[in-house]
Amino acid sequence: MYNLNSEPFKLERDVEAIVVPSGQSMNLPGGTVGYITQSLGGSFTVFIDGSMFMILGHNADALGKEPMALPEFKEHASLKDMEQAIWKQLENVYDPEIPVSIVELGLVYECVVSEKAKIFDVKIEMTLTAPGCGMGDVIVADAKAKIGLIPNIGEVSCEMVFDPPWDKNMMSDAAKLETGMF
Repeated sequence: MYNLNSEPFKLERDVEAIVVPSGQSMNLPGGTVGYITQSLGGSFTVFIDGSMFMILGHNADALGKEPMALPEFKEHASLKDMEQAIWKQLENVYDPEIPVSIVELGLVYECVVSEKAKIFDVKIEMTLTAPGCGMGDVIVADAKAKIGLIPNIGEVSCEMVFDPPWDKNMMSDAAKLETGMF
């Protein structure tokens, strides 16, 4: 929601936005005014006329912002280098309602990277803070898109699992401190 640190904006063009928390996609017309309430990981949570939306980073220009820089990566990367690059990208994925990355929240249970002819496939198992969270598809899409920015990435699959169920003990200490759950 709007707070004293929110930044006002006027959309410079029509833009696709995702309704929080339902996860439905809709188009916001250019000229719409509102407030940026969170800008983390290259994506933006905005508040417009009492409703919250997420605008993904590739549409940052509609808010008058620069898109997040592409990941830097060695041309002849090892499997270990690729794994590190993937985790770094996952650290840029946020639930639009919580100002903490999905990695720090403990939502990523597993990340398996396989290599064939210098093309790297990625299989991720992740969860949500609550099984009924409407943002699950959006978070998965954001994770896939950010991993897909890394050169030589092949197939990226993200499976949503709920076993074991997530609880606050899976959060990093920094995430607990940020959310007041320490």
